[in-house]
Amino acid sequence: MDIRQLRHALAVADTLHFGRAAERLGMTQPPLSQSILALERELGASLFLRSRRSVALTAFGRQWLDEVRPAVAAINGLAESARRLLAGQAGRLALSFVSTADYSVLPTIVQRYAAAFPDVHIALQEATSDVQIEALLEGRADAGIIIPSLSSLPPRLGYRPLLQEPLIAAVPEAWVEQARLKLIDGRLAGHAWMEEPLLLFPARVSPDFHGLVTGFYRAQGREPVIRQEAIQMQTIVSLVSAGMGMALVPSSMRHLARTGTRYLPLAEPAPMLETGLAWLGDNHAPTLLALIEVAAGISGSDGYPPP
Repeated sequence: MDIRQLRHALAVADTLHFGRAAERLGMTQPPLSQSILALERELGASLFLRSRRSVALTAFGRQWLDEVRPAVAAINGLAESARRLLAGQAGRLALSFVSTADYSVLPTIVQRYAAAFPDVHIALQEATSDVQIEALLEGRADAGIIIPSLSSLPPRLGYRPLLQEPLIAAVPEAWVEQARLKLIDGRLAGHAWMEEPLLLFPARVSPDFHGLVTGFYRAQGREPVIRQEAIQMQTIVSLVSAGMGMALVPSSMRHLARTGTRYLPLAEPAPMLETGLAWLGDNHAPTLLALIEVAAGISGSDGYPPP
């Protein structure tokens, strides 16, 4: 059987009249009758009871055509499905992100994309930048929000900056209450705080972020005293709240409220951290191209669009 025979049978079932069914289908009655007879021979059962005055469905025909109808409708919808897929209006998008993006650009990008393309399934996966880059190169992800190592970003990857934000200090609340730190107008001042134990991302996971922090210390003639490394920013902030040390974190981390942690801007010019969107350059999936277009409209401090 073929799709034409199924459409013929459904037309006759809808009209219960071979002449009107043929007219609806834009054909003459004899080839329609022959098509139905060939289908019935293949099935080994009659679909219709025919007389000179009427056409009626057999019990088998009624039940079987109830199953045929959604199948034909699905086939009829394949062309529209292809159009929507090619337009990026349907399908799947695998988007990974660093933990810090959860407090800056990620919510805005996902909200805007989902509003514009509600029928695209967005698969989100948190991962460090190095893991994301590997997944992009292997085709296991469509795009990633990363803290880039621009000096060593693989040439196969496309990249668009999304956000540049200053680093601020996350310090134990108790240190502020004990006047352990020097503050001027609510800002961390002087250089004595650089002697405090530091919590930091490992260099192997995010070399640019690690180098940004350690380079800032060394530019002030200080060597950071790294007490603990962790690969999740939420973990680092939790360790700060436990009094294990302090950390320099993106300013957007202020959106992560943690009891026992105080966020303080630096009195002197702070190092700037970049976050951006990366993707495999030869990946031309419509859902990805649509995401890149949405990301182009994301700017402003903390990843939120300017007013």
